[in-house]
Amino acid sequence: MALLRTLPDVMIEPIVRAALLEDLGRAGDVTAEACIPADARLRARFGARKPGVLAGLACVGVAVRAMDPAARVDLLKQDGDVLSPGDVVAEIEGNARALLSAERTALNLLGRLSGVATLTRAYVDAVAGAGARIADTRKTTPGLRALEKHAVACGGGLNHRFGLDDAILIKDNHVAVCGGVEAAVRRARAMAGHLMKVELEVDGLGQLDQALALVDEGVGPDVIMLDNFSLADLSEGVRRAAGRVVIEASGGVNLDTVRAIAETGVNVISVGALTHSASVLDIGLDAV
Repeated sequence: MALLRTLPDVMIEPIVRAALLEDLGRAGDVTAEACIPADARLRARFGARKPGVLAGLACVGVAVRAMDPAARVDLLKQDGDVLSPGDVVAEIEGNARALLSAERTALNLLGRLSGVATLTRAYVDAVAGAGARIADTRKTTPGLRALEKHAVACGGGLNHRFGLDDAILIKDNHVAVCGGVEAAVRRARAMAGHLMKVELEVDGLGQLDQALALVDEGVGPDVIMLDNFSLADLSEGVRRAAGRVVIEASGGVNLDTVRAIAETGVNVISVGALTHSASVLDIGLDAV
């Protein structure tokens, strides 16, 4: 699939509206209604309080305009920009009650997605020059997959398959049920259309050799994932593949290990932590 470098508002809106509904509950923002006159105005800035990489800025505009369609929203940065503490990423002006009701939803999404982009950039920087690319996985927050994969792209990473329907990924349990690597791959190839990629996860060099024999026959996978291989076995796997197929490494990947994994010669390193373990980037909203 293509990298999710941009997301249209029509894709963001249902997520933002669901988050706003969750926050507003049955009675709306009772604090704003109790404390703030109905016609009060607010001008405020979203600013970075920690260094990082920006992602999800469009969520600010969608959240603010959902509460105040007439609000002014000036987006001053772009997704993928590197932020320093104090950088202003957006300015807003509108009905004070509405803007304060939108504040937490906008900040939750902006901080979460910028955290994913920031962590992704750290992995990308860690393997710079080694030839391997960093990719995400489907270990995403339920309901936020499109946004989180967009954030990975903003951080310089690759998007793995978006869901179960856009690529065939044969994992260990599929192999077990099918009765072996060859049976699983042949069944997948018989079903796949000419535009659908087939990836096979292998758990050892023996299974890799079986997969490579199928590649030589012209019915093998497009990508072979070496799952939880030692560094020595990753290097040996790359040597045996000899450029005939894309080699992906997965399992045991963190910022301390990723450089050594990349230096084995693998093409792609998939990292679940990009989306399941990213810390929220500290971004705040301040009245001006």
